[in-house]
Amino acid sequence: MNELKPSPVLLCANCTAALQGAFCHDCGQSVKSVIQPVSHMLEDAGDLFFHLDERIVHTLPPLYTKPGFLTLEYFSGRRVRYIAPFRLMFVFCLLAFFFMHLAIGDFKVGGSEGTAPRDSIDAFASAKTAEEVHTLYDDQIHEVRTARNDPSLPGAAKAGLGAAAGLIREAANTRLVALKATPIPAEAGESAPTEDHPGRGEARVEKWFGSDSKIDVGWFPDALNHRLNVAFGHLKANLIPIMNKGPGKDEAVRRILDGFFSVLPQTMFFMIPVFALILKLFYVFRRRLYMEHLIVSLHSHAFIFISLMGLILLSFAREAIAPRLALAGTAIGFVQFAMWVWIPIYLLMMQKRVYRQGWPMTILKYWLIGSAYFWLLLFAVVIAAIVGMTH
Repeated sequence: MNELKPSPVLLCANCTAALQGAFCHDCGQSVKSVIQPVSHMLEDAGDLFFHLDERIVHTLPPLYTKPGFLTLEYFSGRRVRYIAPFRLMFVFCLLAFFFMHLAIGDFKVGGSEGTAPRDSIDAFASAKTAEEVHTLYDDQIHEVRTARNDPSLPGAAKAGLGAAAGLIREAANTRLVALKATPIPAEAGESAPTEDHPGRGEARVEKWFGSDSKIDVGWFPDALNHRLNVAFGHLKANLIPIMNKGPGKDEAVRRILDGFFSVLPQTMFFMIPVFALILKLFYVFRRRLYMEHLIVSLHSHAFIFISLMGLILLSFAREAIAPRLALAGTAIGFVQFAMWVWIPIYLLMMQKRVYRQGWPMTILKYWLIGSAYFWLLLFAVVIAAIVGMTH
């Protein structure tokens, strides 16, 4: 009779301890080898990034539909079946701002080159030659002058048309100067805009910041002073074409938007512990640890980011469907409205369920916490916008 041979004992490659599972009980190293097919590496990367398994099913529906449920589950120690709060917030923060950037990037600030209507002053920026500028100018100024010659027109209306004629001439001259052509002279009755000369943007920026302004803080390292001066130079360089309202304006706005969205996720990562600190101050007598408030903050922001991402995706769908199916576009609009209404209701119910206070006190603290956080967030976003202008 053959005797059964005992199975060989596997040893940890790191510390040679006997293995009894997927991880070494002595040093913690995984049994998995890092030398594996690319397909397995991609699976591991997806699992590391988002835990692409049944945890999504267990996490996302209750996160959006059950205020405070995931937070209370974490407080109770039931965590294995759910995506970790920070990872959840991190992923949806990046996705929300990515889609927001796409949505804002589709918005034409002042008209992209070659797309502005011919009856718009933005059309001058896309003119390729001085002759084309003069043609556009003649077409636009003709209607204004025809209206001004109407004898029944009140004097105030004529003055307004004179100002409009001045704006048209200013836009045309800005493009003519860029093309190194002779500007169009003003005619009688046309209001000349303030600082009507090429380079008015430079003049305004120099007026605000000075022509030779330089940052030089004595107790800052030279490298930091240099970095601040480079950023300051970028800020002025981005403001000048915007002030000139000529070629390069759209590119400057895009640079500012790109810079803004590059620092916005970091800004939100900074605001999440700030929000947890506000919760700690308002619920100081509830004797909860700061980490508990931080989990509340992470789940709250994860819900907000999921909501924003859903609203943006629905906006994309509405723009694509509405021209063909008006009823479907209307239905999407109702869904978006319901999602906007659900956001404040959800956050209020979450605060009530997690901190277990009466409705009057919960509503009062909800309003105070929301007000404090709103102003702090607004300040942080303004700082992020300023930083974005320095890119």
